[in-house]
Amino acid sequence: MRVARGTKPKLTAVDLFCGCGGLTEGLRKAGFTVLGGVDVDETAVRTYELNHPAVQTWKTDLRELSTKVVAQRLGIRRGQLDLLAGCPPCQGFSALRTLNGNRSNRDKRNDLLLEFLRFVEGLRPKTVMMENVPGLATNHRFKRFLSQLRQLGYLGEHRILDAADYGVPQRRRRLIYLAGRGRKVPFGNPTRRWKTVRRSISSLRPAGRSGDALHDMPERRTLKVKRIIEGVPKNGGGRTHLPRRRQLDCHKSCDGFKDVYGRMAWDEVAPTITTGCFNPSKGRFLHPTKNRAITIREAAMLQGFPRRYRFEAEDGKVALALMIGNALPPPFIAAHARSVAQMLLRDE
Repeated sequence: MRVARGTKPKLTAVDLFCGCGGLTEGLRKAGFTVLGGVDVDETAVRTYELNHPAVQTWKTDLRELSTKVVAQRLGIRRGQLDLLAGCPPCQGFSALRTLNGNRSNRDKRNDLLLEFLRFVEGLRPKTVMMENVPGLATNHRFKRFLSQLRQLGYLGEHRILDAADYGVPQRRRRLIYLAGRGRKVPFGNPTRRWKTVRRSISSLRPAGRSGDALHDMPERRTLKVKRIIEGVPKNGGGRTHLPRRRQLDCHKSCDGFKDVYGRMAWDEVAPTITTGCFNPSKGRFLHPTKNRAITIREAAMLQGFPRRYRFEAEDGKVALALMIGNALPPPFIAAHARSVAQMLLRDE
């Protein structure tokens, strides 16, 4: 890429399986110009376009999209793109889908990893970034993915890292793969200290009267559940701290999933933000001190999204939580994308 003296080269990227834009937001913070994004989910694409209006988007199944069409629409030649990034849907590889040693999952979404490979073959980007759940590392598709990338001349490495070590205020173990055409790509450097729940959300105005629709969405709980929530000790307490008579019958008969109806702790990172993040029966999703679950805005900020990131709310709280829980934390992506960018810029 030849640029005039004194000007900064523009690094380009394409985001496959872009969802609501967490990966693109991270790439943007690292200095990349994202040219295109692809996702099949209509609500997620609407959210993506609210925040990244200059990006060419395709709301379609990646399997139905030609690499030649993408290259022509974006005005890029084969081999010219700086970074191809994405997170193929990972539900089929997740730990909860493989309990009791059952690894024979046949989720059709698993094959989308090979569609990502097809785009590498078609666009021949200078670098590749792929993020996913740790369970992918032992899947035969991933081994095939790595083998075929090596045959294409890409030298890569994958690591399983905790997003909390890279500026995300939650524990979230993820697999990240970085590769370069003809050379390896360095990973980002961890931050010196974790960003806590307090640093992330304590400055928000009171939920319910903040003027932010995502922070003001009401809760609907039975009186019994409200009393359970009120009884959970503040700042990190859990349901096991409740007297037995106050516990739900299902909790008395089941000793697992001890985080449900638990509170976050102010001065720690949050647990993994999942698609059930607004529901205390799905995990440790109670506010540290308020008698409620975290709000959708708080969930988004604990994922590392900026406070003013816009979300399409027309389809309700469940759809919002699905988008946010499935998103890639922008600070985690930005940390590694900066390392990719520095390597690319050294070559200019």
